[in-house]
Parts: sequence; C-alpha cells; structure tokens
Amino acid sequence: MLSRIAESLFWIGRYLERADDTARILDVQMQVLVEDPGMDERTSCEQLLSVMGVEDYTGNPNRWMILDLLAHNPDSPVSIANALGACRESSRRARETLSTDIWAAINTTYRGLGSARAMRPPDMFAWVRNRSAMISGIAESTMSRDEGWHFYQLGRNIERVDMTARLMSTAALAPGPQVAWPTTLRACGAYESFIRAYRGIEADRQAAEFLLLDRWFPRSIVFALAEAERALVRLERSGRRAGFGDEAQRLLGRARTELEYRPLADIVFDLPVEMERLQRSCAAASDAVTARYFAESEDYAWQGGVLL
Repeated sequence: MLSRIAESLFWIGRYLERADDTARILDVQMQVLVEDPGMDERTSCEQLLSVMGVEDYTGNPNRWMILDLLAHNPDSPVSIANALGACRESSRRARETLSTDIWAAINTTYRGLGSARAMRPPDMFAWVRNRSAMISGIAESTMSRDEGWHFYQLGRNIERVDMTARLMSTAALAPGPQVAWPTTLRACGAYESFIRAYRGIEADRQAAEFLLLDRWFPRSIVFALAEAERALVRLERSGRRAGFGDEAQRLLGRARTELEYRPLADIVFDLPVEMERLQRSCAAASDAVTARYFAESEDYAWQGGVLL
C-alpha cells in the first residue's frame, strides 16, 4: 500500500473519532453547566480549554467561547468543524481506495455543517455523533480487512484513547463530580453497560474504573489500547519485518499494562495528571507510526492544542 494512502486512512480514523469525541466532551460540559447553576462558568471553561490544549485565546472564557473554539470555527485546530473538514480532505486523497458509500457519507456530513451550526447545541452534538456512527458503520461493512483497514482502526483507536482521557479529565476537574460522572458515562454511551456491570451502584470511583479498565466495553481506554495494539500486530504480519520491533506497539503496550497492573487508587488519586501522561503516550505512539510507515509524509501531531 502506498504511504500516501495508508496515512490518509490513518487520519480519516483519527479525525472522525476526534469530531465524535469532541461533541461528547462539549455535551458533558454544557449539561454540567446547566445542571449545576452554582458552578463558576469561567473556571470550568478555562479547565476545559486547558484539557483540550487551547492556550491562545482572548477574552473571558464562557460557554459561547468554547462552542466557537471547539465546535463551530473551522479555523480552530481543535474544533469539530476543523476535524470534519480534515477528514473530508484525507478522504479525497484516498478516494481511489474508499467505497462510494463512505465518501458520500463523509462528504454529506461536511456539507451539512452549515445547517448543524444553526441547531441548538445538544442537537448539534447528537447530529455529529449520529453522523460519525453512520460513517463508522459504513466503513465496518464495506472496507476489506487489509492493510488499509488496519491503518484506519489504528488511527481511530489511538485517537479514542486520547479523547477519552480528555473526557475523563473534564469529569475529574468538574466541581460537581456527582453530576459530571453520570453525564460522562451517558456521553460515552456507557451508562447502561456500567449499571449492569456494577449492579446498579453509582459512584465516581466505579465510573472511572469502568471507562479506564473494562475489557469488554469498546470505549474504555484499555479496550481501545488493545485494539490499537492488535492493528499494529496485523500490520507486522502483513509484510513488515517479524519480531517486536515496533516502537508504537511498545509505547501502547506499556501504557496499557501500566493501567491494568497498577492499583486503581494510584490512578484515580490524581486522574488529570495520569490522563495527561496517557495523552503524551498516544502522541509518541502516533509519531512512531508516522516515522515508520509515513516517513516521507508530513507529520501531524497535537502540540499545545495546535494540529501541526
């Protein structure tokens, strides 16, 4: 497979997951602000911007600023609009390998952004999640399980780990965690699965444990790390050299085992710091994938909230 095509598929997976998870993070933030009127809106919005890596902004942060920076503004490198635009551009570069259905779904989603901006924020977030789920479902049913699929899955799961870590940091930093954690579980589509797993017990520690360590739930961090590792193993077997020589695989495996084999109390004691460390591991793994498979391509990475 051409490096250009492989890189495009990798970033299609990442951008699609980024748009989806940014919508989920914003949905959590808006619901927490509405349900806890005593919360300091400026402090909460500053924390969210920090979690998302946004440092360069002017004015006092409020809900309308974060909607602009993280949802509507196509020039903001961390916005939903920017991610969907970049996803469409990556799809255009890999047009010869994508099915007509995938291309049409991505292109229609991008074209629908103008109408989505006019929606109420909760409706827009739901629209982004539904369109992302539809595109993912089409990819699941129309893509051959070849190298292209593995690159798509690799990018998607690395991004899922990164963004779920940001989502958990947002919940941990919220002044009212008794509101933030159930809202976070619902945003991940995890609330019903969590209730079944813990037999109706609702507690912040258990919610964090579920989103971190559940091996069966597809949006948990451990599950996504394992899927990314499996994608790398399959790429190794599809024509690359044998043996454990993949730096990205080593980084992701170390991140997974540190979560699985450390006491949960140590992780949740300072969850935002642990999640920031996990984000750095994802960035390093992405750099390793780029160096190995896309050596002649432009390197994309999160650096201070700016996609370079």
